[in-house]
Amino acid sequence: MNIYITLDYELFFGNSGTPEKCIIEPTNKLMDIADKHNFKCVFFVDSGYLIKLKEYKLKYPKLEQDYILVSNQIKELSANGHDIQLHVHPHWEDTTYNENGWNFDLTRYRLDAFSENEIEDIFYRYKNVLEEITNKKINTYRAGGWCIQPFEKLKKAFLKCDLKIDSTVFYKGKNTTKTQWYDFEKAKDLDSWMFSNDPCMEDKAGPFLEIPIASTKVFPSFFWKFVFIKKSGSKKHKPYGDGHASPTSNTQIRRLLTKSSYSVVSMDGFKASLLNKAYKTYSKSGKNNFVIIGHPKAFTDYSLNKLDEFMSYKLKNKDSIKVFSEIL
Repeated sequence: MNIYITLDYELFFGNSGTPEKCIIEPTNKLMDIADKHNFKCVFFVDSGYLIKLKEYKLKYPKLEQDYILVSNQIKELSANGHDIQLHVHPHWEDTTYNENGWNFDLTRYRLDAFSENEIEDIFYRYKNVLEEITNKKINTYRAGGWCIQPFEKLKKAFLKCDLKIDSTVFYKGKNTTKTQWYDFEKAKDLDSWMFSNDPCMEDKAGPFLEIPIASTKVFPSFFWKFVFIKKSGSKKHKPYGDGHASPTSNTQIRRLLTKSSYSVVSMDGFKASLLNKAYKTYSKSGKNNFVIIGHPKAFTDYSLNKLDEFMSYKLKNKDSIKVFSEIL
């Protein structure tokens, strides 16, 4: 099986936290595991953050230091063979900074709040800042918050920026909140497929390749355990990131606590406990791709130990650890 270790490299969007705790330090801990087992990761970099650091760095010396810190780590990751790819959270377009920190306006959290020409400009600028740092071509995309729909508004930007691969969709994924909705229920349970106008619908003649994030069925009991663990304050379950996310809607919380749902296969926090179960399900079904997602800001001692154990076992099975830049 081909295993992809993919990370959304970003701050929090409630209270942002610091780049040291949310990005740099947990990524370094992940690199310890990657070096131990000799595998490479894919980093989907939230490059709107880099653009804002450049915008404000002359006025705020701290942000110049942050830009140097983060861009140097990205450059080092790329030089060491890790894959740097594009991750877009467009609310950075409306984000400002002052002495008290980042002021997030999530009104335009989704790309469909922008015109096609604005989306094309966002993609061009966000992609370009990464290619300037790595001196390598970007060919793969992951939507911020999984908000890739309606794709028709993004298609022109994909073509103009020569993006060939997407890895946003996950089987049966769905979120009904107003600012962060997505619906992948039409997507088939496949390893990959070509698409044209909708990443959930296969089009063998389409110009884009969808390699979905691995998905696993999760029951309400899991989320009740998660609530208990969070309230217990256990040190091994404490996230490395020093910020916090924007609030989840009560509707979404009730849905997760009362009905079974599908979740991405993740190395974050308590979700890392599902890695082995999900892998066995994929193996039994004869799947060829197993795309794991993670967020350095959400790593815990527990989750990194689970990933370490997982990689120790899976590499003995002679699975291949892949990155997206190899595909093309």
